Amino acid sequence: MNAGVQNLVISLGAMQIARKIPFDDPDVLIYVRIAYVLSQVIALGIYYYVSLIIKKKNDQTVLKYVEPGSPMSGDPKGELVTTTVRDYDLSETSKLLRSAYMGIAMMGVMHFYFHFTQPLFVQSLMGLKNIYDAKPVAIHLLGKPAVGDLQRPFKAAGMFGAAAGPQTDAAAIAEAEKKIGKKEE
Repeated sequence: MNAGVQNLVISLGAMQIARKIPFDDPDVLIYVRIAYVLSQVIALGIYYYVSLIIKKKNDQTVLKYVEPGSPMSGDPKGELVTTTVRDYDLSETSKLLRSAYMGIAMMGVMHFYFHFTQPLFVQSLMGLKNIYDAKPVAIHLLGKPAVGDLQRPFKAAGMFGAAAGPQTDAAAIAEAEKKIGKKEE
């Protein structure tokens, strides 16, 4: 099953369970807060640990791909990106960290300002699910080979199947290199 669909199913199921939890009880609320904080600390800790593993491996294999162009820019071809596996994995891990920090900030506003309690329960489960779905975690922590869905550059999975992302075929890279050569002349 697609990760986006899994997230939707887990969220809906967790919301149904959360409706039965008595959040009015201060003891229950404390335990849910502890579970949320613990899941976020685990997520942040794992992401930092993965970044340390990436730095320790120091894989300097060159990675070339064509980043898809923005539909708003009018340039559908995209631009050539040349990086190393180490730098690519570190940038992906930093995106995961940013996403976790953004989720914590949004949850802080929702819980402390708007006094919503159900999302704490749902996000404590989703934080752990996001760790499992993170591709750098799968490669560097779980030891899965970087083939198929885990092949770099990672493709963003669409909600209903089709994955979109950078192009790695030789023709697209050669065309992007020609475009760069024309700009320099």
